[in-house]
Amino acid sequence: MAGAAAFVEADNAEEIMARIETKSQKIESLLKHYKHVEALKTALDGSPPKTLDERCKSANWIVVHRAIMAIKDIEGMLNSLTAEYYDILMKYLYRGLSTGDEPTCEQCLMIHEKLTERAGLGCILRCLSDTTNTV
Repeated sequence: MAGAAAFVEADNAEEIMARIETKSQKIESLLKHYKHVEALKTALDGSPPKTLDERCKSANWIVVHRAIMAIKDIEGMLNSLTAEYYDILMKYLYRGLSTGDEPTCEQCLMIHEKLTERAGLGCILRCLSDTTNTV
């Protein structure tokens, strides 16, 4: 498989899981202090897209999901995010939509609508066409 060296080896999965656990604790603290946007930024930072380990991807999704569900002011959140977060957020929104969970889907659709207005259709196309860096 070409480019397989760029992916994280399974041996590093435990290290990634430890980082996700640390990130999860930080996010919980931010959410308790009503710093929802900071929690989302923290959740999106260091997302492990270059791992094939589904445990890592699922664990990180749980952390991102927690932050996404806490967002109440979508416009304010998007105003606080820089463009570098848009594509990765879009990927997680599609992951959320794939769960079929009604509250998650509703929140993801509301954010998706506003994010598409802000970032344009290119954000969707980049997200859907990137089959290498999946979340």
